[in-house]
Amino acid sequence: MKQYLKYFLFFTLLFTTVYSATRVAYLRPGPMMKIPFTSVRQSPYLFTAGFGSELHNLAPFNVASGAYFSGETSSGWTFGFSTSKGGDTTRVANLEVSTFRAPIEFGFHIQKRIFVKNNVSFSVGLQDIVFENNTGGFSLDPKELSFFGIVSSEKALGDYNTNMFIGFGTGGFGAIDTVQVDTLSAPVTGTNAGVFAGAILNTPYLQKWGGVDIVGEFDGNGINVGLRIPLTSDYRLNLGFTHIEKLPKWKERYWEGHAGITLGFEITAPRGSTIKTPGSGPSPSPLQPGPINMADLDTTLMMADYTVNTLRDSMGLMTNEMRNLMTRLAAMEQHSKFLEDSLKAVRLNNNVGEQKMNDAMRHLSRSLRYFYAGNYRASLQEVEAALELNPNLALAYARRGSIYYKLGDVQRATINWNLALRMDPEYDDVRNVLKALHENRLKSTSMIED
Repeated sequence: MKQYLKYFLFFTLLFTTVYSATRVAYLRPGPMMKIPFTSVRQSPYLFTAGFGSELHNLAPFNVASGAYFSGETSSGWTFGFSTSKGGDTTRVANLEVSTFRAPIEFGFHIQKRIFVKNNVSFSVGLQDIVFENNTGGFSLDPKELSFFGIVSSEKALGDYNTNMFIGFGTGGFGAIDTVQVDTLSAPVTGTNAGVFAGAILNTPYLQKWGGVDIVGEFDGNGINVGLRIPLTSDYRLNLGFTHIEKLPKWKERYWEGHAGITLGFEITAPRGSTIKTPGSGPSPSPLQPGPINMADLDTTLMMADYTVNTLRDSMGLMTNEMRNLMTRLAAMEQHSKFLEDSLKAVRLNNNVGEQKMNDAMRHLSRSLRYFYAGNYRASLQEVEAALELNPNLALAYARRGSIYYKLGDVQRATINWNLALRMDPEYDDVRNVLKALHENRLKSTSMIED
């Protein structure tokens, strides 16, 4: 008991002021998404490494991501290191013009298994000893510290293995911000400590590689669910959703405990001989670790380093491609708006043209009344008014030619009749009048009046 009390005092002295932490799923030691993990047995791996990301929005694209490394000693100590970078926490609608750059965080995580009896284990630990690399320099952020104690119970159910957890923690386990709001928002309030719980079910699917794990947990603020799918005995794909109770509000960009889609990839280095534990992968029987082949270990480390670098480059390329797609989409939307404006302009011009045509026809109608009444000057003014509204009316030129002929100006009459025929080559009445005029058989009763 004195030894356990010493551990407790050690962690209590390390922990001072705590607040909510920005946590990316699958970056902490263990197979759970955001809560700690403990087991009655030693981890079957020398180390575990990989990356995790949380997609918080698609339009605009916004993601938080990071990488991690962890391992467990033979004495029950678990050490972990993680680095992460949050998403854009501003409220700018278009992230292309946002000047916000999230700081890069480097976190250390330690815990100790201090009690084991039958299928029950108890561990205490300290997560999120975070150093931030921001504009102010490289500094420790005590607000991220999270002290916890966790109890687990393991049980085999036929081909299935379960590990259930319940624990108490401070800091991030009290009020978690998956994406922190900007500084103009109201400060986050709430308790600095809380209870968390979870379970992991190891299934016999893909058993030769360790089986598919189903993860479910309450992290102190919301419910997270996920799958851990083995690709080989040493590689695993991590999927899931965080804060599924808030998924219906996905389009609301930022709030405390934002829902997210999680994606991660994990690489492990086995100790040699391993045992079956939910969330731990494949399990040959012997309880004691066998000899380690250093050549195989060096090869595995090199492959792990190469894979991590490749995945990091792929994530960068994917992010750039998504931003390029968003830029193209914005350009297409602008082009669509331009086409809509052009269509409106065409419709407006058509409406204006129809209105002018109607006014011109009214002038021609009045000119015809004046023509029948013998008021040729007034009839000519109405024709001129019609041509000002629409200078391409063949009927107006034909009418003006008839008026000039009535006024005795044959030359102007001929010019206007020819203009009417040019406007409408199939204007047979005008063609007949010009032919009769040429043959000196034009009579006043043959004038074009309508």
